[in-house]
Amino acid sequence: MFRKVLIANRGVIACRIIRTLRRMGVAPVAVYSEADREALHVAQADEAVWIGPAPAAESYLSMGAILDAAKRTGAEAIHPGQGFLSENAGFAAACEAAGIAFIGPTSEQMHALGPKHAARTLAREHGVPLLPGTGLLADASEALAAAAVIGYPVMLKSSAGVGGIGMQLCRSPRDLAESFDAVERLSRAAFGDASLFLEKAVTRARHIEVQVFGDGRGTVLALGERDCSVQRRNQKVIEETPAPGLTDADRTMLVEAAIRLVGGYRSAGTVEFIYDGATGGFYFLEVSTGLQVEEAVTEEVTGIDLVEWMVRLAAGELPPLDSFAVRSRGAAMQARIYAEDPARNFEPCSGRLTEVRWPENSRVDATVRAGTEVTSFYDPMLASIVARGTDRGQALARLRAALDATIVSGVETNLSYLRQAIQHETFSVGVATTTFLAGLARAG
Repeated sequence: MFRKVLIANRGVIACRIIRTLRRMGVAPVAVYSEADREALHVAQADEAVWIGPAPAAESYLSMGAILDAAKRTGAEAIHPGQGFLSENAGFAAACEAAGIAFIGPTSEQMHALGPKHAARTLAREHGVPLLPGTGLLADASEALAAAAVIGYPVMLKSSAGVGGIGMQLCRSPRDLAESFDAVERLSRAAFGDASLFLEKAVTRARHIEVQVFGDGRGTVLALGERDCSVQRRNQKVIEETPAPGLTDADRTMLVEAAIRLVGGYRSAGTVEFIYDGATGGFYFLEVSTGLQVEEAVTEEVTGIDLVEWMVRLAAGELPPLDSFAVRSRGAAMQARIYAEDPARNFEPCSGRLTEVRWPENSRVDATVRAGTEVTSFYDPMLASIVARGTDRGQALARLRAALDATIVSGVETNLSYLRQAIQHETFSVGVATTTFLAGLARAG
């Protein structure tokens, strides 16, 4: 087993990885930017290395600084976490070239599955259902011509986009013409890749995803599905497993399609689908080749620590996957707490937290405590709260109680908004679509 693992990330995901490494007896090494000198993940790690100024492009996206930190501290492996460089094939290759184990898929797999347009091509080759769409677009004129054939509404997407960034719903040629340059600029600035494509938009959509884990030698396990339909601006806010309202045939079809697509895959990954409520059809959306925040609900119902599996696989110490009897027990729900003001169009908020109180009897993955300074440089997610129950009804009741018991003071948060969302009848009966929160905002 590795003696030291460097975590090339920050925030909630870094703290979550540190917790597992400590339990495994592996020394966690943190990296931090100037803005994160007092961050919780820095305090929790055995060692912490400064890697640059506050802007992510000069710190958490700096491959050279992160690799240098690993070499200086003697870390034998790097866990990329979620976001930043976690799905960057070039970073995975650079780790391998430096003789440092990359805890995740191979660079070749990330290159093949990570870019959305490339994953669409693979899905087509493997017979996985796809929505009408395009390859990479040269310019806005080509996009307009393609959209006229596909039919509006369409989604304009960044091929490199993650976390809902680089996506724009276009309901008319005017929307598309006005959005193209803006999405292209955003994609170039956020991901260093301005590649865009179009996909038919589903107006009554549910976002369903399948958790997979592969050993890189041909065995891939599916660890159940999640419903991640409760989103705001394409960013997931509430997730649950199992997905409500699916038939056994639906679940079988999703699992078979996911495994067919990622055969030979190594490490943890997620195959994401859109469910069309109007037709009852499932369509491939994308593959996430890194760890995700919502995997916590899968861990809660399976009893599997996916970070531990990733680390043990990278170290060559994970038992054969077919030796595990994977069973899902009960249901779990997760709500993400953000430092943002719902009354001001969810504008991100910064400031020092004066009081933080988390619920008992719930899983809390947090990156803050009383006294933490919330900066404006990064994603405003502060924590996720997960509640598990014997069934969906009990999990929902426990999540409601957990959110009611949570206190985060000093900056505005979405806590009251989350409480409102999970009390709503649409969510309570399990029929929320990706437009649910937009309607809730209008109603509120």
